[in-house]
Amino acid sequence: MSKIEIACFNPESALIAFENGADRIEFCDGLSEGGTTPDFETVKQLREKINIPIFVMIRPRGGDFTYSDEEFEQMKSDLIQLKSLSVDGFVFGVLEENDEVNIQQNKTLVELAKPLPCTFHRAFDRAKDLETSLEKVIECGFTTILTSGQKSNVSEGKENLRKLVEISNGRIEILVGGGLRSSNIEEIREFTKAGYFHSSAITDGGAFANAAEIIVLKNK
Repeated sequence: MSKIEIACFNPESALIAFENGADRIEFCDGLSEGGTTPDFETVKQLREKINIPIFVMIRPRGGDFTYSDEEFEQMKSDLIQLKSLSVDGFVFGVLEENDEVNIQQNKTLVELAKPLPCTFHRAFDRAKDLETSLEKVIECGFTTILTSGQKSNVSEGKENLRKLVEISNGRIEILVGGGLRSSNIEEIREFTKAGYFHSSAITDGGAFANAAEIIVLKNK
């Protein structure tokens, strides 16, 4: 049975997702930046209101995915603090300056998160070499990769997504996201054979998830 994760950039969207059948929430701040670490108090209040899994973004800023020593210390500190709120997992991804997966820093964060699972986010789509990057992410201990197949959206990346599902062979979940909507989810699901899908369900260019879109995504 396929599952759907909704990327939520505010508590209102998270409640809409929860009430309309989402299987999991990726919670973050910074919509215009593609997701950044949310506020501790906001996550605390949200956790009290919903009981489906919440995976929290750990990303100190928008832009690239190579972080200074100070930024990396901030990521570690944020993760430890947010872990105390009984969240269900974390979402992050660190690259080297040459856009290869930073094994050491990612492993450090994965270890700090234990026993909670971690998703390597769409930094993967900037990483070098599909197969090599996949193996490095698995080596780091992630349970999931959020990806559009190293293309700008899931429709353009569907060949690579199918390849990732095949070569990962159950060793890691391929979470398909990036331009995923109710209008293309059936085609992408059938083509890629993936089992988990990710969408913001924002249909009007605003900031809030659309309840009807979530319901249709879930049904398809």
